[in-house]
Amino acid sequence: MVIDLDSPVATVLGDAKKNKVDKIGQGLGIVTVGDLLHHHPRRYVKTGELTELGQLREGEQLVLVGEIVKSRVATFGDKRRGGLSYRLEVVLRTDGPSLTMSFFAKQKHVVDWQERRLAVGRRGIFVGKAGTFRGQWQLTNPDMVLFGDSDADTAQLSVDAIGELYPIYPLTAGVESWDLQRAITFARTIVEEIPELLPEDVRRAHGLVDARTALDWIHAPADYGQVTRAQQRYRFEEALVTQLVLGRRRRAVRALGARPRAGADGSLLAAFDARLPFTLTAGQVEIGAQIEQDLAQDHPMNRLLQGEVGSGKTLVALRAMLRVVDSGGQAALLAPTEVLAQQHHRSITAMLGDLASGGMLGGAPEATAVELLTGSMTKAQRTAPMSRLASGEAGIVVGTHALLEEKVQFADLGLVVVDEQHRFGVEQRAALTDKAGSPPHVLVMTATPIPRTVAMTVFGDLETSTLSELPAGRAPIQTNVVPLAEHPGWVQRVWERVREEVGKGHQAYVVCPRISGDVLEQGESDQLDLDGAGHPLRPPGALSAVEDVVAELSAGPLAGLRVAALHGKLPPDEKDRVMRSFAAGEVDVLVATTVIEVGVDVANATAMVLLDAERFGVSQLHQLRGRVGRGGHPGLCLLVSQAEPGSAARERLDAVAATTDGFELSRVDLEQRREGDVLGKSQSGYRSSLQNLRVLRDEETILAARQAATDLLDADPELATAPALAAAVAEMEESAQSDYLEKS
Repeated sequence: MVIDLDSPVATVLGDAKKNKVDKIGQGLGIVTVGDLLHHHPRRYVKTGELTELGQLREGEQLVLVGEIVKSRVATFGDKRRGGLSYRLEVVLRTDGPSLTMSFFAKQKHVVDWQERRLAVGRRGIFVGKAGTFRGQWQLTNPDMVLFGDSDADTAQLSVDAIGELYPIYPLTAGVESWDLQRAITFARTIVEEIPELLPEDVRRAHGLVDARTALDWIHAPADYGQVTRAQQRYRFEEALVTQLVLGRRRRAVRALGARPRAGADGSLLAAFDARLPFTLTAGQVEIGAQIEQDLAQDHPMNRLLQGEVGSGKTLVALRAMLRVVDSGGQAALLAPTEVLAQQHHRSITAMLGDLASGGMLGGAPEATAVELLTGSMTKAQRTAPMSRLASGEAGIVVGTHALLEEKVQFADLGLVVVDEQHRFGVEQRAALTDKAGSPPHVLVMTATPIPRTVAMTVFGDLETSTLSELPAGRAPIQTNVVPLAEHPGWVQRVWERVREEVGKGHQAYVVCPRISGDVLEQGESDQLDLDGAGHPLRPPGALSAVEDVVAELSAGPLAGLRVAALHGKLPPDEKDRVMRSFAAGEVDVLVATTVIEVGVDVANATAMVLLDAERFGVSQLHQLRGRVGRGGHPGLCLLVSQAEPGSAARERLDAVAATTDGFELSRVDLEQRREGDVLGKSQSGYRSSLQNLRVLRDEETILAARQAATDLLDADPELATAPALAAAVAEMEESAQSDYLEKS
């Protein structure tokens, strides 16, 4: 039988039982021999020296090379079965603390056999959890590969088969690293053809090894130099395929053609600019000019607009929408939540004034109509706005997913603005752009700062613009961690500071991770942060909930103040009423979930208290903090947390407290969390497509691959001269990974 990369993985697993094959498939996603060979080691253990162990932690999983220095058999009475049982006690030396191991047997010959195998002086690789017993470190339930063990019944590997570096693979329950190592070694010997994705001139230009060499060196390296060369090859290959997918997508969009939106006489935009009570920042002017140039082209604009919280992205987007309305077209702004859609609608109509009263008595001559369309509106409430959109009377519409419904029609949709792109999937975006007679221009906004390499890797089909400066009037925000694990009494001072801010005539937010004791805000995860031993930092029931906190504050430390609640389970009209009351200064303290994370703009709010702050990620903390200090008054953000000093959660909070630079924090976020999570893995339901690349570490590789992809597509748009590479690109384009790239 011929075995190739498409063969079932069972063909190289020898006599492995079906349940192990199933575990490898279900737990690791390894179905074919190709999947197995692309399952790379996560690290390597030097077999020629004892492993250096630092400070051990209870429950820590250890993989180490050790030497047996003591071995003895003890007997003890077994009351349950009568007679004697046997225990082999072994002491393992490392380059650090010694560890004890115990093995139990009911028959004497079994323990004697184990004693012969674990003789003093023998070395091997040992895998198990660190534990303590009577003050002595133990290796609990260890698995092992003994060097030089030729006993066929043990199915162990000899030291010659292991080599100087032993690969340690990512695992799943019921599968050991040596199970994979043996199968991969066998597969490498019998699979003859390893497809070469990279053209020879590309490999030569970037100093990369060929596919077969990379495969051998990643799984069975002679030294770390070979590991490095193999990793370079795989990282570049992955970056190149990804950049080719994105490059082809950019070219396909340009080829669609679009109606230029040059602005005609520009009367509406000119009237709006003339009424602005402030001067645009240099960044807003520069990016505005770039967008106007894009809109005037005969191919669709596809641009990402990112910027710090409060940098003025909405104003830039509004000016683009007015440009399209001046051109005779319509613009739609798609927001992820009703609260944000209503906020956008209020702020846009307020900025436009009578320019938003098109067709109405008292409206300016240049005016257009600005509509709001959300899912909670009744059929009667929707009828008039939908009619004005279909007729072209309304130039601008702000809405939620309701805009995607089939009944919503446009006369001439020229621009789609998508706010917080990561909350929408490709199908949703397509549902809106398909409503246009010709491909509309697309402007994607995000207030979550994105490092340049992330933007190139994930939003690589978009041109990227960044607003890096803040408009005048933004005040500094002081951020402090309130460590209740060390100083539980400090919570009293938190509420005193809130009272002080209200006493100055200002307002405050209090943010909770839950609505009530057992109800989370929509879209929030129930997965708590874990400590070093994998235990939850706090039980779910201990998380602060909006409904409980409102009652506690109103009857306790904030008695006498006007306290209101806001969360996603409230009826839409109630949410709108609460937000209007808070914006009007009729509420002193707003206790809310993360529905206030983006878009909410209340200039008089100067303080924010985040309860259970360890519950939120870096980007989310930064977004929430950006709700204060927007009206020229200094802002205060207090991160109240039970996280222990030194924990990953505490480090995250300290990083947020140390800087208000969102782009710096985005790098911290990316370094601390799994890359797939940061890039939107949870939205797609699939594993991250970035298996070898790390977008911060591999910035130079991504840049080189992007240029190589451009050169390849310029010379050969169909990649006809590189069929293996073309097949890999097509597979990514057609797979869930392609959806992942768009959804991120």
